[in-house]
Amino acid sequence: MFLISEPTPTLAQLRAFTAVAEHLHFREAAFSLRMSQPALSSAVSALEETLHTQLLERTTRKVLLTPAGDRVAVHAARVLQAVEDLMGEVAQSREPFHGPAHLGVIPTVAPYVLPALLPMFSRRFPHLRLTVHEAKTETILDEVREGRLDMTLLALPTDVTGLVEEPLYEEDFLLAVPEGHPLAKEDGPLERDALKGLDIVLLNQGHCLREQAIDVCREVGARATATTYAAGLPTLVQLVAGGLGVTLLPESAVPVETGRRARLALRRFQPPAPGRTIGLAYRASSARGTEYGRLARAVRSALRARRLPVRITS
Repeated sequence: MFLISEPTPTLAQLRAFTAVAEHLHFREAAFSLRMSQPALSSAVSALEETLHTQLLERTTRKVLLTPAGDRVAVHAARVLQAVEDLMGEVAQSREPFHGPAHLGVIPTVAPYVLPALLPMFSRRFPHLRLTVHEAKTETILDEVREGRLDMTLLALPTDVTGLVEEPLYEEDFLLAVPEGHPLAKEDGPLERDALKGLDIVLLNQGHCLREQAIDVCREVGARATATTYAAGLPTLVQLVAGGLGVTLLPESAVPVETGRRARLALRRFQPPAPGRTIGLAYRASSARGTEYGRLARAVRSALRARRLPVRITS
């Protein structure tokens, strides 16, 4: 440990000494660095003065390293390599779509959208080291604000200051009912008032889809069942299929969650149907905000190509 006020070797001094240690000749070392021999000699002398140690034996015919010079040459080479690595790392990070990127995704989006997005990220941004973290909305937002996540896919708006929100797509909610339910036998879109008198099962607290479903119910005076909750959409579907109530499903989840011989029926609502907007959110202060905006456009293209049952935002 040294005091900040103490003189320390400069990179120029270390480069000059390393060149001399390699060539054991001042003229050749100066030529390799494209500097004058007096300037090189002055830099090496300044290093010796800073270290209070003789590093070279100078004769009229050759240059030799002292024992201390041998050790300093090893350390100087490491320092210069570390600086070169640092400069290379920073230069690479300035290039778009390089380095690590931490993406958060809420559970009611991840299984249905990531299969379309991950191959696209790998193909279009091969130098982006993407990691994905799935968690509930509140946790995701906390981690974005704290810097542990760079961006997140979740329902908008978040009502969180300091975030840029890029809408990606909109989707409708469908009403899922047991296959023997009276509503399963009817055709045509439903009025929202049809929710009145139904037992609506919900996700556990912390899921934004739960709050959205409660809002839809509140609009028409319907109630949500207080005794039955699910940790995820697969369980929610099974609860409905088992006759424990009805629920609202985002349409992007329907192909996956109803493709397992679930004993239920799906009904659409008359427009304007209840639904949600999913988007990409990231800190407004992020130095990579321009990149994330371009990533949002790439996500929209990937979802459009996959033909998910959603409406891509422009």
